[in-house]
Amino acid sequence: MKICVAQTRSLKGDILKNIENHLRFIELAIAFRADLIVFPELSLTGYEPELAGKLASDVDDARLRVFQEISDKNQVTVCVGMPVKSSGGIRIGMIIFQPDQDRLVYAKQYLHADELPYFVPGEKSVHLNIRDTKIALVICYELSVPEHSENAFKNGADVYLTSVAKTADGVEKAEKSLSQIAESYSMITLMSNSIGPSDNFIGAGKSAVWHKNGELAGQLSSAEEGLLIFDTETQELIQKTI
Repeated sequence: MKICVAQTRSLKGDILKNIENHLRFIELAIAFRADLIVFPELSLTGYEPELAGKLASDVDDARLRVFQEISDKNQVTVCVGMPVKSSGGIRIGMIIFQPDQDRLVYAKQYLHADELPYFVPGEKSVHLNIRDTKIALVICYELSVPEHSENAFKNGADVYLTSVAKTADGVEKAEKSLSQIAESYSMITLMSNSIGPSDNFIGAGKSAVWHKNGELAGQLSSAEEGLLIFDTETQELIQKTI
């Protein structure tokens, strides 16, 4: 299968403009016959914890219908980032659009201490099965929690797919962690990171893919929007800046 990680610059709190930008990336990924595309953490709003209460929405938000339509039409799975309302509070959500299926939400289970004033943790893992490939979904800080990758391995994941919003220091740590996870569990690992201003930091990009042996397959720069599309069968990598 072909997995695409997008590296995008979100406009602070502007959901409609961010949807427009997402659609550009999705159309390009489809042109390269991607089966799955994932965007950075909270990509539709930008990573803005202090605004999350105002920006949070329900999984059935009508503004997101276009993602389901493009998923159905092109048989592609799309994962976008959005703060999501729950009975217990606001969650850091990844909303998942699969062809001809109901929307799913994966909510970040392990929160960084800085996120606790604004968000509540999710309660369960979500794994996708696409073309006989099992994919574990990961949101940012979770890749630093050993229990998370261990659980993915125990559940038979072939791919560890991470959606993050990280600084340059955070990217450096994530690169080491994802290489080690790939090597330890023989899983392909991928990282979709943002670029540009977010909250009180600058997203450092460098979205990347690692082979099962931990070796880097390819990486984007720290400053440009773009896509990485990795074929899990042929190991072919397509790199495209936008």
